[in-house]
Amino acid sequence: MMTPPGYGETQPRLEDDRLPIVLVIFDGLGDRPIPELGGRTPAEAAHTPHLDALARDGASGWHLPFGWGRAPASELAHWAMFGYSTVPFPGRAVLEALGAGLDVARDCAATHAALRTSRRDGDRLWIAGRARVDDDADIAALLTGLGPVLAEHGMSLQRHGTTGEALLTAPAHGCAQVTDSDPLFENFHPWMQPIPTSVTGSAFAEALTAALQAAHRYLRASDINTARQRRGLPALDVLTTKWSGRYGDIPSFVEQVGVAGAAVTSTRLYRGIATALDMASVHLPPVDDPARDIAARLEAAEDLIASGARFVHVHTKATDEAGHTKQPHAKRDVLEALDRGLTGLASLADRAIVAVTGDHATPSTHGVMHTADPTPLLVAGPTVRPDTVTEWGELPARDGWWGHVRAEELLPLLLGQANRPVFLGHRITTHPVIALADTPRPMPVTEDVMTGRS
Repeated sequence: MMTPPGYGETQPRLEDDRLPIVLVIFDGLGDRPIPELGGRTPAEAAHTPHLDALARDGASGWHLPFGWGRAPASELAHWAMFGYSTVPFPGRAVLEALGAGLDVARDCAATHAALRTSRRDGDRLWIAGRARVDDDADIAALLTGLGPVLAEHGMSLQRHGTTGEALLTAPAHGCAQVTDSDPLFENFHPWMQPIPTSVTGSAFAEALTAALQAAHRYLRASDINTARQRRGLPALDVLTTKWSGRYGDIPSFVEQVGVAGAAVTSTRLYRGIATALDMASVHLPPVDDPARDIAARLEAAEDLIASGARFVHVHTKATDEAGHTKQPHAKRDVLEALDRGLTGLASLADRAIVAVTGDHATPSTHGVMHTADPTPLLVAGPTVRPDTVTEWGELPARDGWWGHVRAEELLPLLLGQANRPVFLGHRITTHPVIALADTPRPMPVTEDVMTGRS
């Protein structure tokens, strides 16, 4: 119903038809054309009737988080997708630790540490494996033994996870701008020396190098590792580091975006992001059946909307895990299973803006981990104009209405379709946000003002 104009006005008062947003992320969704799938990607080859129907009712495009050729990490893609591209990234080590429930110190260097196995080749050490869940007793003893060793270098460990992972902090250092010692690509690079990525990171790089070398000497001489080798197990003789950062001041999601955000999380990383951004969240550990898993996550998203969330992030890692197996049929099958769990998505799109995409490509072929190959983007909802795309997948989405969308453009796009675009030039928040803010500060009104008494 249209509200009549106010006194002295000609334009009718605007109807409040703002919509909630549900962003469904299939982690590692994007892929490459694969001969075993008839030259199609897993998304193109999968039987996905629910996503196809949503494609017909909505508009498609390509999500290229950071443009062509730049392989995104999940944490950086999400940071930009959530509207934080202008906010210094705290480092994944901090987010993982927050997601594990650790008390992370503010404003000091932090990095993600892990016990690893190794093999020596000349003057280089190559990482050969990692701790297993059933190594728990050895992990606990080795990390405990490393405590005094690292303390001599002004550092400490807080264990989290079940495979020898920990948060390493260095309170004496306020800058963590150093490279990783963990090679990540273990067949390509050896255990690496941390080097500064800025002048202010030099002190931490030097201290961390010395600490990791001392840790290696301790681990090599450890009776625990000697006993492991007698049992035919590899020694956990290297401590690697990666994802260094600093837990500084981070605006809440409401402060940064303008509306209440929430997340249905599936892993420690996304719990950490929700914690860092002060988002409401529901954590659902993944179950083996992708259809049942995603259906439960969508149900949780609707509950969060009912509780006041205006943006809800729903995440599944099943697609990414399938891509990392380098088995294209496995990823296709996971996508088909996920589609079976999306039966309620069409009805949700009748009352909300629904988007389905990926944070990056995890090709199920070739010797790569993540790539910048495009991932399909699908947006549906009451305000979305259907385009000519009638199928789900990378190739059909190429011709969609949205074209190429970068990570930092995704949330403004969705907020616009949700009738929540920020009106540039109209300032109701202390710093620019990307949505029409829901809760600007009201003017205090005293009783004297209300009654007109002096």
